[in-house]
Amino acid sequence: MAPNIDKEAEHIKNKARRDLLGLLEGVRGKKNLVIGRDLTGLLSLFVQFPTLKEYGVDKVFELENGNTDSSQRNIVYLVHGEKAPLVQAVAEQIKKLQKSGTIEHEISVIWVPRRTLVSNKILEDEGVLGDVNISELPLYFLPLEEDMLSLELDGAFHDLYLRHDPSPLYLASKALMAIQQRHGLFPRILGKGDNARKLANLLLRGRRELDADEAATQYTSMPSTSIEQLIIIDRDVDFATALLTQLTYEGLIDEMFGIKHNRAEVDSSVVGAGPQQRSTPGSSSTSPPPAVRQSLKRKIQLDSSDPLFEQLRSSNFALIGPHLNKIARRLESEYEGRHSARGINELRDFVNKLPGFQQEHQSLALHTNLADDMMKHTRSETFNRELEVQQNVAAGTDPVYQHDTIEELIARDAPLSTILRLLCLESAIAGGLRPKDLESFRRQILHAYGFQHLTTLDALEKMELLQPRSSASALLLPVGGGGSQERGTKTNYAYLRKELRLIVDEYNEQDPEDIAYVYSGYAPLSVRIVQCILQKQYLQTLHKSSLPLTPSSTGWTGFEDILKSARGPTFSLAQKATDEKAAKAKAALAGAGGWKTVFVMFLGGITFTEIAALRFIGRKMAESGQRRKIVICTTGVISGRSIMDGVIEKSHLGSGTTTTTTSAAAA
Repeated sequence: MAPNIDKEAEHIKNKARRDLLGLLEGVRGKKNLVIGRDLTGLLSLFVQFPTLKEYGVDKVFELENGNTDSSQRNIVYLVHGEKAPLVQAVAEQIKKLQKSGTIEHEISVIWVPRRTLVSNKILEDEGVLGDVNISELPLYFLPLEEDMLSLELDGAFHDLYLRHDPSPLYLASKALMAIQQRHGLFPRILGKGDNARKLANLLLRGRRELDADEAATQYTSMPSTSIEQLIIIDRDVDFATALLTQLTYEGLIDEMFGIKHNRAEVDSSVVGAGPQQRSTPGSSSTSPPPAVRQSLKRKIQLDSSDPLFEQLRSSNFALIGPHLNKIARRLESEYEGRHSARGINELRDFVNKLPGFQQEHQSLALHTNLADDMMKHTRSETFNRELEVQQNVAAGTDPVYQHDTIEELIARDAPLSTILRLLCLESAIAGGLRPKDLESFRRQILHAYGFQHLTTLDALEKMELLQPRSSASALLLPVGGGGSQERGTKTNYAYLRKELRLIVDEYNEQDPEDIAYVYSGYAPLSVRIVQCILQKQYLQTLHKSSLPLTPSSTGWTGFEDILKSARGPTFSLAQKATDEKAAKAKAALAGAGGWKTVFVMFLGGITFTEIAALRFIGRKMAESGQRRKIVICTTGVISGRSIMDGVIEKSHLGSGTTTTTTSAAAA
């Protein structure tokens, strides 16, 4: 019997835990575990520290701290094998242990997600390759929620668009191939963008390799009966959405505090001190976690394990205050209900419910404090001026009229990331800045924030986020039937804004009918493109003229000409079974009335507001009787904040020192 697609997230989590614990069990006796900093939070998604302790882990250290204890004979390194600086740090620590240790150590290295030629070469050059036991922990997709799978690659956005490193595409293909091996081929692969096409080619190549492999499972040779299609969206098709300030509750938390691996680090003065007994994978009984030592930050869990957060996460922030107030009044009335309890049975019922009330009360207090602090920020003049510029640019008003506000923000010493986001947003939507305006802003930024930001501006130019407008016709990008060489070089927001109704002036925040509520009136282009496949009839109602659609239209049908105005190729590939008779028999057994799963893969990252919009589409499809579920896949969760943090130069010109930033990029 084929595996249950609804249990895929649980399967991935269990397999990751099983693989890690199996590798630790293979190292006999007690051991010290040294983990790369970027993996400490990642491990918490599928294993907790007490479980590691049961498998012989005595103490846990962060690789970057360089303070590995040599008290145990066995030392296990768990590090990203793709990152050369971390591999170099492992090699140096191994040499240091070999020289200074009084014990002859048994050293094991576990590379995540794979062993690479570069990691081998570095260990060989340092003379330690023959002294260590090397293995791999193939962590690809990890479930952030039941409907959300992420590779959790911090630097995927900058790898793809700044360094032009295709590693995230390879890792994405490995993750998606694992799903195909369990459930069968994606019957159809649709996509938009250059990297999307490259990923599709890797998947086709992976299928050919499996066809040639006699040991491959039976499911790889025929299309899945539980999966409908895979939709791949390249982030560079729609840079603008990622640069806008997110206005859902979860998105705004990410903008202000950063959410990484379902956790946000918030000042304890805002949300109160956390329970001391809570353990984290990065801590041990003998080595308290940094958060406890500093007593300044508290890590809060933000996922569906908190029922209140699950209710709030996708709502527009404007609704959070009234919603919390309503819950507070309900809890108060339920507490008061104990006074009206008649008889021992009613009192017993109340006592049984008490733990749930207390847990809900703690959650309410946390989110009330968090929302209150966020409200102070959203009411600030700087935030509102920034939001005003963003909404005017997104709505298509002449961006030149926003330049005075941006110059004023520079004069007020607004954060550099705020200024760069506004300029990059204008560049993305308007097809670039006028050369004289771009030169003026470059000069103002260098004078106000430092000449080290020449490298910052250069990086943004390489990523095509901040560019001069090449000519007066830059906005008039090809529409419909332009030449194939010319089409899709830039996304024409002016045309798509009208054709796909990206701006919705009237919407109900309480009971929204359109995804535009997530940005208070702007519908993310990336998600509108997904709607071109999944909600054709709805888009038809928004479109002024009729589209060439029929009730049985599939794929991109009806929107081919419109989508030529978005960057990159549009493609649709069908995967056929090698044995047609067997495939038909399997489909007949499965029946035609069951639910189908649609995988939507965002390359380069997805924002929490886009996730909220996709979940909204899933709910609307279920309400309309469509038996489809959406599973969101991505290289990582990003925001305009994390994009800018990844390119802003941290060192001061001439000093050679690097400033420490309190907000790590959460890409």
